[in-house]
Amino acid sequence: MNDLNIQGTQSTPAITSQHGEGLLCMQGDSYPENSFEFFDPIIRWIETYLRQEQSPLRLELRLVYMNTSSVKAMMDIFDMLEEAHTAGRQVSVDWFYDPRNERVLDLADEFREDCTFPFQIAADAFVS
Repeated sequence: MNDLNIQGTQSTPAITSQHGEGLLCMQGDSYPENSFEFFDPIIRWIETYLRQEQSPLRLELRLVYMNTSSVKAMMDIFDMLEEAHTAGRQVSVDWFYDPRNERVLDLADEFREDCTFPFQIAADAFVS
């Protein structure tokens, strides 16, 4: 299984994965011109990981801004994690946000409401 290493841009988050560690990280702004195209390899990586690996999967997010189509893609990702969790897989999300950006906290909270798997939200004074 290949790991992801997608460089972030002004409008897309940096994406890295470590399948040996069961970790997928996203950091930055997310308002790509074509969200479906951008998120497709990420969704395929998660699907492959959940199908091939038995180890836990942790999503680590440091997202600053997300447009509507990115929110939809994240909903699809969280739905996949929820389905895996319901089937007995260990999955979790750690969403770190800049405490100066309450909108991201509100967004993360909205996502967490629909999830039964472990979903932590924590303030983190990171530089985006």
